[in-house]
Amino acid sequence: MARGYGQFCGVARGLEIVGERWGLLLVRDLLVGPRRFSELRRGLPKIPTNVLSTRLRELEAAGVVRRRLLARPETGFEYELTEYGRDLDEAVMAFGRWGARSLGAPGQDEIVTVDSLVMALRSTFRPRAARRFHGSFELRMGDVVVHARIDRERLDVAAGGLAGADLVIEAGSILPALMAGEVAPAAAIKSGEVRLTGDAPLLDRFVELFQIGSAPARPGAASTA
Repeated sequence: MARGYGQFCGVARGLEIVGERWGLLLVRDLLVGPRRFSELRRGLPKIPTNVLSTRLRELEAAGVVRRRLLARPETGFEYELTEYGRDLDEAVMAFGRWGARSLGAPGQDEIVTVDSLVMALRSTFRPRAARRFHGSFELRMGDVVVHARIDRERLDVAAGGLAGADLVIEAGSILPALMAGEVAPAAAIKSGEVRLTGDAPLLDRFVELFQIGSAPARPGAASTA
């Protein structure tokens, strides 16, 4: 566990449990589903192996993560969240929504993973906008492919393609700007940065259903007051 903050406070205790570098990202990926050590390493390619081992041990000791034998014990085990760990779901999604407002365009050394994209769709979904909507999307960002099924206010997101998806969206670095309302769907299509297969008008619906909040004001920005 992280060094204590000397504070008798829930926020401080939470940071002591998951606030060490990489800790919360491991929780993010495990919220998508159980993962083997190699899968966690692949999803976080910049984490040193020894640090990954240390973080997993710390999360196990804190009761956030546990190991589970695979169906064939000789093939090893995988890590999964405990019930206590799964209770972080709402907090992680809220934190993701907050952080997404400052994303901007991805840097050259920043990657998108299947797990991060699944959680991005979960955290930006607006159930109220989906009250009368029923449909499905497949979203492709390079080699990363996920899909989303929506039945009114219910959302199911998973890795991989979806046969018969109502709309397939191929997008690159413009996606955050599109979801933040900084780029109109028609302009994104016209620029060639978004390619569609299927019911093209559903792109407008997609950006209504999955929204990133307004970006924070930057220091020195002109005031409209």
